Amino acid sequence: MNLHELSPAEGATKASRRIGRGHGSGWGKTAGKGHKGQKARSGGSIRPGFEGGQMPLQRRIPKRGFNNIFAKKIVAINVSALEVFEDGAEVTAEALIEKGIVKNEYDGIKILGNGNLTKKLTVKVAAYSESAKQKIEAAGGKAEVI
Repeated sequence: MNLHELSPAEGATKASRRIGRGHGSGWGKTAGKGHKGQKARSGGSIRPGFEGGQMPLQRRIPKRGFNNIFAKKIVAINVSALEVFEDGAEVTAEALIEKGIVKNEYDGIKILGNGNLTKKLTVKVAAYSESAKQKIEAAGGKAEVI
């Protein structure tokens, strides 16, 4: 097969409508825009959410609370979730994703102290709760902050 022999699959392409090309085309006169009105004019498009001058829904509804745009999204997992690793393993964000414990690292992973840990692990994540750090070290492992 050569480059000049390539063509789109059957039905994949469609000829564009040539509007405003006379009555015989079926798209003459108003060219599919109807009679007058804002949408018939050149540049006559309305932005999303515009309701003809009426107060738009997104401005009528009361706003509540505060959304901090600088907030960090931290994924929290418990010490008990680390039991899936073999003794002496190194636990990193990549290893946690690979095991399916977390889906995404986002801005960091924090280990919380719920549950027990029986294996000696070297854990390298963004943050630990005090009880989680004690449990990891009590099991003979290391809790390193990255």
